Amino acid sequence: MTSTFMGLEIGRRGMHAHQQAIATVGHNLDNVDTPGYSRQRVERTSMEPIYMPGLNRAETPGQIGQGVIIERIERIRDQLLDRRIVAQASREGYWDVRNTYIDDMEVLYLEHGMNSVRSKMDNFWDGWQSLSYNASANEDRVSVIERGKTLIDSIHNHYQGLSTLQIQANDDIEITVARVNYLSSQIALLNGDIQRIKAQGDNPNDLMDRRDLLVDDLSGLINVTVTQTDPDEFMVHTSGHILVQGQISRQFEMRKDVDAESFAYIYWKDTGHEMNFSLGRLGALMELRDVTIQQEIQNLDNMTMNFTDLVNEIHSEAYGANGITGINFFSEYPFVTNVNGNYDRSGDGIFDSSYIYRMNGQHTLDPQAQPGFEGVITLSGADREIQVPYYITDTVSDIVTRINNSGAEVVARLNRDGHLSLKGTPAGLIDGQRVNPDFVIRHVEDSGHFLAGYSGLLLESGAEGAYDWGTANAVVSLRGGAEDYAVAPIAHPSGWVEVNPVIQNDPSAVAAGFGVNGRPANPGNGDAAQAIASLRNNSVMVGRHMTIDDYFAYSIGYIGALGKQAETSLATENQIMKGLKEKRESISGVNINDEFTDIIRFQKGYEAVARYIATVNSMLDTLINRMGV
Repeated sequence: MTSTFMGLEIGRRGMHAHQQAIATVGHNLDNVDTPGYSRQRVERTSMEPIYMPGLNRAETPGQIGQGVIIERIERIRDQLLDRRIVAQASREGYWDVRNTYIDDMEVLYLEHGMNSVRSKMDNFWDGWQSLSYNASANEDRVSVIERGKTLIDSIHNHYQGLSTLQIQANDDIEITVARVNYLSSQIALLNGDIQRIKAQGDNPNDLMDRRDLLVDDLSGLINVTVTQTDPDEFMVHTSGHILVQGQISRQFEMRKDVDAESFAYIYWKDTGHEMNFSLGRLGALMELRDVTIQQEIQNLDNMTMNFTDLVNEIHSEAYGANGITGINFFSEYPFVTNVNGNYDRSGDGIFDSSYIYRMNGQHTLDPQAQPGFEGVITLSGADREIQVPYYITDTVSDIVTRINNSGAEVVARLNRDGHLSLKGTPAGLIDGQRVNPDFVIRHVEDSGHFLAGYSGLLLESGAEGAYDWGTANAVVSLRGGAEDYAVAPIAHPSGWVEVNPVIQNDPSAVAAGFGVNGRPANPGNGDAAQAIASLRNNSVMVGRHMTIDDYFAYSIGYIGALGKQAETSLATENQIMKGLKEKRESISGVNINDEFTDIIRFQKGYEAVARYIATVNSMLDTLINRMGV
């Protein structure tokens, strides 16, 4: 039944509801600039009436209301929009980091004037050209040495720049992984607090805002998705794996790979399985370190190795002004000291591999001649063996071109003597990691007779005559002697190659002419110098590039294209993210004008309730104090 003082209770509830509404508006205004804060709103509902259906209800018409109560304080949030922002953040983070690093790479490549590697390479060729005209002039020999040293210094600086960027990316990966671990653990801690507060029937709006802000930060670092199929279990996934499940967060750890230049890779701490990311800051850093920058270092190494090997090939056959031959212009540092290239790859103290960089055939070939038989050449690729067929109608040039276009980690050319020369290239990347050594020929086989009888490279055709690096003394399958193959170099020749100290100390050792029948060249003979100068435009196969100039043209164009792609993609992702955030701000952000309007509305409501209470109080005063005997 109704109470005499029910009106005061109704008024009390109304004043409390309006006070809480005004306090919530104040909370919104105080956090107008707080990152991640969502506008909150008091949800009110009418109190249950006095008379509910039942046999014991009073015999009175209608239900008598008891005022208002606060049902909940709700934060205004669009969950679907939040998921779109989380997905977009990983793409924006990816291109932001990539754009920054590509900009730094462009600085290394887009040098101008005499500071570029290419211009110093041109000066080096010009020095040999001048020497070919004045083969007896000592000052031209000194000029060639100095230009060679300047060129090598420039290559070293270029390598150091790329290597520094790669090390920087590796350091950034370690820092980012630590940040991911911190954020995931904080999200798990917040999940626990949120669950406990919800269990008491409250809405932990500020804690949920803080958790969403952490998820936003995390999504910029790695690609994540958020699910909450169970109201009490908030989950974060990355690349199909659970990262956070309720109060449990899984952590990552870094482990160094001794076969990958001591770089650290990411593993799950609990299972030990390796983890790779495709998006976010971490995905970009891993791709930059293991693919983009690594490939540029390999390309520079390849150019340097081929360039120095080609110069040495000619220079060692020519005679210096001192009458001495057999001297390399550039120093060579083999990966192994064994003359056969034997190496203990397993580390058990027994030779089990052969590290050979170059092998030459014994026969002089005519590029336009047709060998007149067919077969299949099998060469090593990044992750499989490559089949290169040749036919009766093919010329030698056709077969060489087909080898170079096959995608194998071996390239072919006819050297100055017309002999077939095969060279190993930098190893390809498998799943973002290099699994094979650079500049090592791993397999050469021919089912026919092009490599065996015709070019004089292998002793036998077929599998029994194949060269394979997986055994010691594999060079016994080659027809030539030690002078017809070269052992693989130490890693990253672009970082250590230098002009031979013997030549630096004695300029007369610079060879300019070829001898005849074992006799030194005439003092004015500049044939060798001219042959070296001609390497500038000759087809020498620097990896997939026909000439050394092709390499430079490709490298500059490729880096420029990467830079343009990163810049355009970042601008696009920024624009998309800007639109999404503006939409979320229009929904969840605090609008000062709207809040001021609510203050006035709630204040007027409070005043009305206060007047109502005063009226009820006056009525009770009349009832109690003014009605009597």
